[in-house]
Amino acid sequence: MEPNIGNTDKAAVQRAKDLLRSQSGAFRTGEAIKAGIHPRILYAMRDQGAVERLGRGMYRFADMPAMGNPDLATVALKVPKGVICLISALSWHEMTSEIPHEIYLALPRGAEPPRLEYPPLRIFWFQGHAFEEGVEEHDMDGIQVRIYSPEKTLVDCFKYRNKIGLDVVLEALKLYRQRKRFKADTLVHFTRICRVEKVMRPYLEATL
Repeated sequence: MEPNIGNTDKAAVQRAKDLLRSQSGAFRTGEAIKAGIHPRILYAMRDQGAVERLGRGMYRFADMPAMGNPDLATVALKVPKGVICLISALSWHEMTSEIPHEIYLALPRGAEPPRLEYPPLRIFWFQGHAFEEGVEEHDMDGIQVRIYSPEKTLVDCFKYRNKIGLDVVLEALKLYRQRKRFKADTLVHFTRICRVEKVMRPYLEATL
């Protein structure tokens, strides 16, 4: 049974709002407890409609503007070490007509798989420089989301072409080629890191 909100709790709720308010309006339960806010106050805030649940242990103030990319922002908050990759990154960079029904997420090999109720994740394990390089940070509703650059994403797609489909990869290459800035040297750099130089070379030579 959830507690009733008395005058004392109302003051505590206001204090919690002041402590937890951030640019994104999102926070984790652990962050609230560290700030000295009792879980009972979080329940009170939820019952009042002051916060909304984004996922297990994650909340956001209800009076914040609607998120433009709530799924990506939620994953970034819940799995801060992850990097949005492959079809999800293609979608962000407008390099695919595919609509991803799950978030494609890269994690360093050996990392613990995340436990996330929603949105659904498809995890890919990257290693060394293949995980670390080509990461961009994009501000989404005040939340920093890590996404691979267009060039790194394209190379990753060639590497995982058997998992996502060669048709998706070739469409991405076509859409990338139409951009004003075609970074051939950057693409070649990533082909070497991801060990797909021989695979991609014929496609790049046909493009250049």
